[in-house]
Amino acid sequence: MSDDSLTAHGVFDVAEHAARLPETSDTMVADHRFTDDPAASARVFRVYSPTPPHSHASCDEYLYVLSGRCRMKFGDEAPVEVGPGKLVFFKRGVVHSVPEILEEPMVFLSVDTPRREPRDIRFVREGTGTPDTFMRQSRMRQS
Repeated sequence: MSDDSLTAHGVFDVAEHAARLPETSDTMVADHRFTDDPAASARVFRVYSPTPPHSHASCDEYLYVLSGRCRMKFGDEAPVEVGPGKLVFFKRGVVHSVPEILEEPMVFLSVDTPRREPRDIRFVREGTGTPDTFMRQSRMRQS
């Protein structure tokens, strides 16, 4: 899949690509994109450390937990525990965080509608992160 063309179809081995995520990262998250079309992006990502409250302006997110368990927090609500088989959904602009990882590896399959801009992250508190400290990104090929 080339960076400058839209893909009409694709088949991805999500489990294989999730297993390829690095064991450690100097960022909070490592992200590998399967698709990156204007209408939607699909990716697999691993969370390595708790993430501070933040939001995204460009997309709604659908996160399916592939492995691990964590507590997620949305706005001022009490944290909820999510684990394998859970689908998490939130609209653009919703403040969310992962205050605690309970079991590793914490891996999500994500579909963002429309496409999530790679540097689209707004931290609630200044000094808690930047796009560069938040996510390491790469592209994966179909398999």
